[in-house]
Amino acid sequence: MKRSRINQIMAEGDAMISRHGFTLPPFARWSPETFRDRADAAAHVIDSRCGWDITDYGRGDFDGMGLFLFTLRNGILSDLQGGGGMCYAEKLLISRRDQLSPLHTHVIKAEDIINRGGATLAVQLYGSDGAGNLARDRGGRVLCDGIARDFAAGEVLTFAPGESITLRPGDWHAFWGEGGDVLIGEVSTVNDDETDNIFAEPIGRFSEIEEDEPPVHLLVSDYARWL
Repeated sequence: MKRSRINQIMAEGDAMISRHGFTLPPFARWSPETFRDRADAAAHVIDSRCGWDITDYGRGDFDGMGLFLFTLRNGILSDLQGGGGMCYAEKLLISRRDQLSPLHTHVIKAEDIINRGGATLAVQLYGSDGAGNLARDRGGRVLCDGIARDFAAGEVLTFAPGESITLRPGDWHAFWGEGGDVLIGEVSTVNDDETDNIFAEPIGRFSEIEEDEPPVHLLVSDYARWL
């Protein structure tokens, strides 16, 4: 992805978040230079990879397959494994109209995916075999706003603003905005995008970036190089 396109997507995402009455934390506004200057104080933000995250999954077609994310807070995997500390995470996501977030599951993370506003959120679901592998012939059971709901293999459930789905490891899911863009909330156990995303197809979680202009704000995938 070109950095200029990433900067544009950031601005558009920030505007949508504001329209729905959410305000991002102060570090969202930091320039790369401010992040460098405050890296010691912001060690937890950096280590837990809070912040801006924009991906086209390495396919080069953000509008067709991509996702905007901002990680608001996150623990460290060792906290979760140790059974204490900060064991939770929270994100805001934007799924654009017909923009696919591809089929995947998680090894550890359980998550609530919440339609916070906009259009309809569509979630396609598959079950798994006894080892957690994708089973395209199996359904399963999820919670929708705390109410148990069975789903058939490949069934698409839809969620209006205010509605949510709880997904656990082994619940294979893909999602997109139906009829328009959707602002999504995610509340979960600790999020580790380096190791905990298992995709049905061999794709990348983060994008390669063409630096055609300076970054307005750093992505979480920039931290290792820039800081």
